[in-house]
Order: sequence, then C-alpha cells, then structure tokens
Amino acid sequence: MPAGYPGRPASGYGYPPPGYPAPGYPVPGYPAPGYPAWKPGIIALRPLTLTDIFNGAVAYVRANPKPTLGLTTVIILISTVIGFVSSLLMASTDGTLQAVASGVTGILTYLLATVLLSGMLTVIVGRSVLGSPITARQAWQRIRPRMLTLIGLTLLEMAAAAVVAAAAVLAVIGIAHAAGGVIAALIGIPLVACAIAVLAYLGNSLVLAPVAVVLEDKNIPDAIRRSAGLVRGRFWRTMGILLLAGLAVGFVASAISVPFSIAGSVITLGGQAHAPTVGGTMVATVGQCIGQIIITPFLAGVVTLLYVDARIRSEALDFTLLSRGAPDPDSVWLGR
Repeated sequence: MPAGYPGRPASGYGYPPPGYPAPGYPVPGYPAPGYPAWKPGIIALRPLTLTDIFNGAVAYVRANPKPTLGLTTVIILISTVIGFVSSLLMASTDGTLQAVASGVTGILTYLLATVLLSGMLTVIVGRSVLGSPITARQAWQRIRPRMLTLIGLTLLEMAAAAVVAAAAVLAVIGIAHAAGGVIAALIGIPLVACAIAVLAYLGNSLVLAPVAVVLEDKNIPDAIRRSAGLVRGRFWRTMGILLLAGLAVGFVASAISVPFSIAGSVITLGGQAHAPTVGGTMVATVGQCIGQIIITPFLAGVVTLLYVDARIRSEALDFTLLSRGAPDPDSVWLGR
C-alpha cells in the first residue's frame, strides 16, 4: 500500500465510495432540506402554492414581454376590429340574413382568436417553466399542427354546455306548461342549480384539456381523459384557484374598462345622431381591449401552471426533469 494512503477500516468500508457524498449529505443534484428547489425558469420545480402560481403567471409575461403582450395585443386588436365592424353592420342593415351573417362572423373571429391566443400562450408558459426563450414565430410553429384539435375541443365544450343549459330550460318550460308556474318554480330552481353544478364540474374537469392538446399532442378524447385524471383528487383546489384568478382579473378588467365606459357614455349623450354613438362605443371598446390584453396572458399562465403543478404532484415531474438535466423544451412534456 502506498505511503500516506489511509488503510481500510476493519469492519465495512467506512468511507463512501468515490463520487458519493458522506452519510447525512444530499445526493448530488438534489436540493438539501431547507435549500431552494431547482428553478430553471419562472417557478421552482416543486409542488406549487397559490402564490407560486400567481407569481409565475406574472413572471412569464415579464420574461417574455414581446411574444406575450405583443402577440396578445395584435390578436385581440384584430378580433376586436372585426367584431366591432360586424356589430356596426348588424345595427345598420335591415336584412335579417346579413345581420345574422355579420354576427356569426364576429363570433367565429373571436372564437378563432381566443383558441389561437390561448394555445400560443400555453407554449410560451411551457418554455418559460424550463427557462427556454421563445419567439412568437416559434410559438406559432409549435401550435399550428394543433389548431384544428384545439378548435374541435372548444366547439365540443361549447356544445356540451349548450346541451346542458338547453335541457334545463326546456324542462322548466315543459313543467310550466304542464303543471303551472308555481310547480315550475319549485322544480325549476333546484333543476337550474343542478345544471349550473354540472357545468361547473365539466368546466373544472376539462380545464387542462387544451394544455394537454398543446403540450402533449393529445387528440380530443385523450385530452379530455388526461385533464380529468390530472384534476381528480385536487378538484376543489383547482376550482378555488381558478375562482380566485377569475375574481382578480375581473377586478382588474373592471378598473380599466369602467373609466373608458364612462367616457364613452358621456360622448354618446353629448353628441347627436349616429357618429357620436359610434365614437362612444369605440372609446368603451378600447377600454375593454386594454383589459383583455392585460388579463388574458395571466389567465393562460394560471391554467398552464395548474397543469404543471398537477403533473408534479401526481407524476413527480420535477424529479423527472431534474434527472434529465437540460431536457428538450417541447418533448419533455410528452412522457408520463
């Protein structure tokens, strides 16, 4: 044995093998208790709190202002202008068919803009979680193959909501014709409450389905099952966070849009004929646009981070990412 080399103890090895920490020290690459978790991007990769989710929904906008606020501004302005023109055509035309066509055009434009924007923002949040930069062009290239699936999922959700609401309304109308208004009220109130509960359950259970479509390349049935599986076991937590986020953005949107609405009303009341009314509507619409530009990225961030949190809690996604080192920012979401 070379001189100065410590001898092996009589029992066991006594020393950790080369490359391993001594007993009581953390394994290399994993945070020790009390130390900050691994944070490659906007959030620390560990089970997220409400504060983590809300802060992350703001942090990704600050980290990517151009592809978030810029992209949101462009899409919302285009859809708002088309919707505004459609509403003016509906108000000025006498033909029922033209009015319906204008209204349908505005609704479809808004639907397409919403689906496109939410999908692209989901991609940006997913990249921001891993600390990977992205441009608006790259986000579009990532979301483009998934657009038809996203549109189909959105239409399916809207159809399901319409069926539930229509069933409740038709049931109340039928009871009113058969048994009178008093019986219809007695039965209709709990029936409408049940319909609202069903809609809330479906909306909460499917809230992560668009994220699964975008990040995991799921088809519509698989995305629905995926969302229901991730929400299951944390249903009330998910609903509570979404309600708090909705209240927060509602307050912000109202604080922004109310002054513009008041100014629009003043312009309308102080003017004459058609032009002042159009001007007042335009001022109010500007306030609504500003509010949407601010709150839309935040809501998309909250929903996507809820998805990330659900995968961390149910699939240990944080340890999977940590073991891979520097994963591919897109394909990392595909594995379970």
